[in-house]
Amino acid sequence: MSTSLIDADSVLAIDIGSITTRVALFDVVDGRYRFLASGNAPTTINAPFNDISEGLRSALDKLQTVTGRGLIGPDERLIIPSAPDGTGVDLVAATISAGEPLKVIVMGLLEDVSVESARNLAGTTYTRVVDTFSLTDRRKTEERLDTILRLRPDLILVAGGTDGGASQSVLKQLEATGLAAYLMPESQRPDILFMGNQDLRDEVKATFEKLAPIHLAGNVRPSLEHEQLEAAQSQLARITRQVRSRQIPGVKELDVWAGGGLLPTQAGFGRIVRFLSKVYGATKGVLGIDVGASATGIAAAFEGELSSRVFPNLGLGAPAREFLETGPIDAITRWLHVDVHPDDVRQYLHNKSLYPASIPVSPEDLAIEQALARQSMRIALQKTMSSFPEKTLRYGAEVTPWFEPILAMGSVMTGAPNLAQAAMMLLDGLQPTGVTTLVLDKNHIAPALGAIAAVNPLLVVQVLESNTFLTLGTVISPVGDARPGTPILRIRLAYEGGGETTVDIKQGSLEVLQLPLGKAAQLHLQPLHRTDVGMGGPGRGGKLRIVGGMLGIIVDGRGRPLQLPSDPARRQEMLNKWRWMLSC
Repeated sequence: MSTSLIDADSVLAIDIGSITTRVALFDVVDGRYRFLASGNAPTTINAPFNDISEGLRSALDKLQTVTGRGLIGPDERLIIPSAPDGTGVDLVAATISAGEPLKVIVMGLLEDVSVESARNLAGTTYTRVVDTFSLTDRRKTEERLDTILRLRPDLILVAGGTDGGASQSVLKQLEATGLAAYLMPESQRPDILFMGNQDLRDEVKATFEKLAPIHLAGNVRPSLEHEQLEAAQSQLARITRQVRSRQIPGVKELDVWAGGGLLPTQAGFGRIVRFLSKVYGATKGVLGIDVGASATGIAAAFEGELSSRVFPNLGLGAPAREFLETGPIDAITRWLHVDVHPDDVRQYLHNKSLYPASIPVSPEDLAIEQALARQSMRIALQKTMSSFPEKTLRYGAEVTPWFEPILAMGSVMTGAPNLAQAAMMLLDGLQPTGVTTLVLDKNHIAPALGAIAAVNPLLVVQVLESNTFLTLGTVISPVGDARPGTPILRIRLAYEGGGETTVDIKQGSLEVLQLPLGKAAQLHLQPLHRTDVGMGGPGRGGKLRIVGGMLGIIVDGRGRPLQLPSDPARRQEMLNKWRWMLSC
């Protein structure tokens, strides 16, 4: 490791969320990169400031106070690169999730081919698909024109035609787009991303380059059987940055600080999840979950291949009332361990949408908020699993694949009254299987690390190897169909330094085994009644070395998928029993 590489750069990470603006400082300590400190402030995207710069400046002031390091110069600008006296920073990495989701119109040929791929692409960032045009759409060109003019989309995604395939039908789809762009004021014209038949690239560019911002990407469906989103995702991130710069005051300057590398928060989060998958060569997948105020994001990587989805309708802030459209109210109330009338839950959701920065002020409010987190995770994961490699879905579409680790972030968990509540939300919402580690990003730096990974992977590796992320504990979750009360797993825990514990786990139980933080032990697992713990198949056991987290070892024998009693009184009794077992 060369000195020049280590001396490379101090890094300022910035994340602009819909509610909170966060800044974090990284620098070299004793020859290794470390996370030094963070500063938070309310995001000022809305009135009275209507400019993210005010909230960002407040967060930077707090970081300066904590570190004693000057970041802002006399000219009120960020000092970059750092000065010889130690003030300033050398590199800025920035991510943003603030702002309304981009309104997107999807165009393609076949609903289950190019249109589906375009929708999948839109789902990887903060967008809402407001309409879809395809060959099966019987609207005439003038009707499509009226639709575009009425909806005023921020972005039009155009797919269709395998490489060397259909061309005239693709160009026909674009007629209304060209007319609409011509009729719209220049400042309101949508960006257009063409990602269809590559033989048409030059013709599409020549047609639209004087009408609207036109962007080109590789074909998302180069063949009928193969979907390829990666190139288009990179282009989509650039478009999002440009649209946000036009829409939100302060974003353009932030992007300049970041050297033109401002990313959507989910894009940064997905990068770090994929980075973890590649660096550690996990035989299982790596899962990331971000339960935010504006959206819930899922990122899962298997052998370096990323599946990423964003769900703006599952945010716990302004979109909260949309939970009422995702299913019946009892899908939320089933997670409540206290008595709350369904009408009170509906009222809470509407109030939260009106006042997204509000925090729970009563045990009932807290229970509702955490129930929403469980439901958002459950829906988001199940919808994303359709894009997972088929070989990972060993027990069907309702059972979570093997993951190691699971990385979680979001104020609903980092701000929970205790860590056991955060773990309980993850256990209920994600329902992990096999043996995994729950890791909490308490400083919300994972997206920034993803942004940094492209320019300074050494920093990312060294920060990940430090104690910046909080390990909640190892979770063991057998999969099987034994009857309640049946012994399903024998665990022998041999502590390094001497001593051991043996325990039998019964179906339906939730238990915690003590293993102090940082202490190591050999974990010996012997499945019973052909349960599966991810060690080669049903009934197969093995041993592995584990290190204790904040909560020790959690053994979740409640079954997969988790079944809750239909009787409300019995269900609440069971939920409270589980909370007690984790000392929530």
